[in-house]
Amino acid sequence: MKTLTYDYIILGAGAAGCVLANRLSTNPEHRVLLVEAGGNDRHPYIHMPAGFAKLTGTSHSWGYSTQPQPQMNNRAMWYPQGKVLGGSTSINAQVYTRGNPKDYDEWAEEEKCEGWSFKEVLPYFKRSEDNQRLCDDYHAQGGPLKVSDPVPHPMTCVFVQAAQQAGIPYNHDFNGARQAGIGYYQLTNRAGRRSSAAVCFYRPVQHRPNLNLLLNCLATSIQLEGGRARAVNLVRGRRPMRVVAEREILLCCGAIGSPKLLMLSGLGDADALRKLGIPSRVHLPAVGANLHDHVDLFCVSECKGDYSFDRFKPPHMMLFAAFQFLVARAGPLASNLCDGGGFWQVNDSARSPDIQMHFLPGSGLEHGLQKIRNGVTLNSAFVRPRARGCVRLASADAKTPPRIDPNYWGDEYDIRTSIKGFRLARTIMKQAAFAPYIKREAQPGTNVSSDKDLRAYAAATSKTDYHPVGTCRMGAESDERTVVRTDLTVKGVQGLRVIDASVMPSVISSNTNAPTMMIAEKGADLVLGNPPPVS
Repeated sequence: MKTLTYDYIILGAGAAGCVLANRLSTNPEHRVLLVEAGGNDRHPYIHMPAGFAKLTGTSHSWGYSTQPQPQMNNRAMWYPQGKVLGGSTSINAQVYTRGNPKDYDEWAEEEKCEGWSFKEVLPYFKRSEDNQRLCDDYHAQGGPLKVSDPVPHPMTCVFVQAAQQAGIPYNHDFNGARQAGIGYYQLTNRAGRRSSAAVCFYRPVQHRPNLNLLLNCLATSIQLEGGRARAVNLVRGRRPMRVVAEREILLCCGAIGSPKLLMLSGLGDADALRKLGIPSRVHLPAVGANLHDHVDLFCVSECKGDYSFDRFKPPHMMLFAAFQFLVARAGPLASNLCDGGGFWQVNDSARSPDIQMHFLPGSGLEHGLQKIRNGVTLNSAFVRPRARGCVRLASADAKTPPRIDPNYWGDEYDIRTSIKGFRLARTIMKQAAFAPYIKREAQPGTNVSSDKDLRAYAAATSKTDYHPVGTCRMGAESDERTVVRTDLTVKGVQGLRVIDASVMPSVISSNTNAPTMMIAEKGADLVLGNPPPVS
């Protein structure tokens, strides 16, 4: 078996892994290895902002599905996670939001995550950012991540007007002084090309002699020696490999992959592991617990004319769109297809906005959505679910998908709030601004109006918002619910950290891409022993 030696081994080349590869390899004395189970990111759909609509299937994804969800008609729901250089940042919808400041303050205060308050994490958001428009107390320019304003679709402009007619004020910056409001999302793309973690963090430094990349390599276990994470066992095709870490192993495989690899390595609930024939190395029953995610409910409206992106569905229009993109990086293929939305509060008791909306000027743009001739879609999601699920091994074989149970709507409060958010979305679509353009509500249809009927509709049609977190929960050493300490080191093991969305004790109130990069920026400082930056 071939053995390689590095100072730092980074497992997973997604949002967190690419950031860490960039930051840790800055010192030429650090030998850094970045390992990715998927392949290269050369596919043109990856770099085309609209390409995500073609990438939420099995292409460049692990192809996961959930366990049957009791509150969702026992559906096994599609659960894409990026399996490609750049991870999910190579296949997502590129919406750049950070959450609400109170999310992070709750981490610090209620979850005992010292050092993770909003004031303390804000400098790391700014370190990453190269914002096209903003440079103020909340934003910066000159970082690797290209953040830009969209060229909004005309129907998105109508949506923003309609939401204001419904009583939601306009907000020019969801990541600034105020999260609440309606407006245009800033995006992780620039000049008609996706700003993935691979493009922004890995590619600029890929030629550093001390940074190596291994693609199509599946990590099967982490080898412990004397209580220390010493090496990683990999498989590339049928060829096994062993990679030794002189300093640390950094696990960045996401909310599904990271707990899976820990359990395969004997870190998890001892009894559950022994039943699969895996020797228990460290009894950590919290590994894989605390899984939660946002759930999308969607309202699809049929247009009176060719007002949406659906007009590009015929073959001759597809060719025209391709021509626009190739010649001028413009047109529908240069759009992320989701350029407007916002945040609002539907429960009086909520401490901040509890609903997020995404407006898509088209229909059937994502996996599982109904396709009509010409329409628009408004998604709504409850952003602070109370229900918790888990990730568990199905087998000791690393190639076997784990059992993923988000426990969607396992708490009645989640159901009630989700339906309130959907009613708000419907109210927006009925405003006067839409009257010249909307013919009818195609899905679920105006005959579906009671809470019981809406619940049944959502149970049959809702989908993940692609924001799983929490399965390697961060917290205090003494808290049995936690897997990693606040410095992201795994409890009971030396030389091993988890640095990705799985460490979030609770999901932030928005998309999770930017916060995951923030975690990696802070994680790099923790690994290197650097002092925190000054905002």
